[in-house]
Amino acid sequence: MSTETVPTPKTGVAEDVQAGPRFAVSEVVGNLRDYALVLALIIIMVFFQFTTDGTLFKPVNLSNLVQQNSFIIIMALGMLLVIVSGHIDLSVGSVAGFIGALAAMMMVIWPLGIFSNPLVVSIICLIVGAAIGAAQGYWIAYHRIPSFIVTLGGMLIFRGMCQALLGGGSSVGPLPDAFKQLSSGFIPDIIGPLTLIAPTVNAAGKTIVGSGIVLHVTTVVIGLVGVAAYIYFGLMARRTREKHGYQAEPFALFAVKTLVIGALVLFLVYQFATYKGLPIVLVVMGLLIALFVFVTKKMVIGRRVYALGGNPKAAQLSGINTERLTLIVFVNMGVLSALGGLIIAARLGQAVPAAGLGSELDVIAAVFIGGASAMGGVGHVAGSVVGGFIMGVMNNGMSIMGVNVDWQQVVKGLVLLGAVVFDVYNKNKA
Repeated sequence: MSTETVPTPKTGVAEDVQAGPRFAVSEVVGNLRDYALVLALIIIMVFFQFTTDGTLFKPVNLSNLVQQNSFIIIMALGMLLVIVSGHIDLSVGSVAGFIGALAAMMMVIWPLGIFSNPLVVSIICLIVGAAIGAAQGYWIAYHRIPSFIVTLGGMLIFRGMCQALLGGGSSVGPLPDAFKQLSSGFIPDIIGPLTLIAPTVNAAGKTIVGSGIVLHVTTVVIGLVGVAAYIYFGLMARRTREKHGYQAEPFALFAVKTLVIGALVLFLVYQFATYKGLPIVLVVMGLLIALFVFVTKKMVIGRRVYALGGNPKAAQLSGINTERLTLIVFVNMGVLSALGGLIIAARLGQAVPAAGLGSELDVIAAVFIGGASAMGGVGHVAGSVVGGFIMGVMNNGMSIMGVNVDWQQVVKGLVLLGAVVFDVYNKNKA
């Protein structure tokens, strides 16, 4: 006797009509969940813009915001790969402080001739950062010592070395102006400034010529090119997914997302252009973000890092050299920690014993707020960058409002906890 079941025929057109909207709504909701971070950042920025009486979006404050938080986002790029690979690095703040102290000693105290040149010092410090990352990664990769233990030891060691280099509680400076440009400098306007004349109205109601607004044209051009590239690559990625049969987000949602992000970027670029232009450190950060997006999405090593964090045993059985890959991840983290330390020292204009103290918590929080999983294998660059900006905007906005530092820590802790709870809720629901 046959047990074959006959498919139930459709009863009418109404069923098709109802199924389509249900699918579309669930599709839209699923994609909106991916953009929740961007929406949260926009809401937070708008909130602080009103509560600070418009101070947040002032050009000078935006420049300060970038200069104060750029090192967090740069180190978060390295921390993302560490966490995605299934590890953690608690030493990044101490390594940054130690590298800043080392750079200051080489440029100000030790008579090293050409090795006191800011560029040479920076290169040497990046190499030292790579060596520190390799030393910690060696014990983690080849001796299977938990990364939490190794980097906790590193945190204590390099904090102590930082204070020892600086003689306990003293600071070393001032640092050369050429070195300070890394954090406080702005790109030159190679195209030339453009003056916009803003008309005003006098007491009699007559329109007269007002004061001029000088635009940094190079900044405007870079912003326009950046937004155009974002739209182009977004369209190409969408077309590639459709070409290979993968489900793409609804075009209306893609268009709205692109319009909102593009408009926000152009607004911020205009604000920078009316001040001194783009900070050099923002350009450095942008290039690093583009590099890490390319590595994680297009390169084999990026896919292998995700495979390592998702299932280390399966990754090893598939032929991936997991020990060497882990070592590379920590070397990368060491280099970015060193760069963060150089940026901190350049912004302060001197090396201080407390430089980078506690910054590892902000870096780790930025990555987790950005959607990375503590279990490894999950996370992306854009989320970590947005998470870093969320932390930075909250720090800046609460400082302008005069919120006590203690309560700032409470708020940041609640935001981090909420992000993790949201991530766990979505995973359980899926």
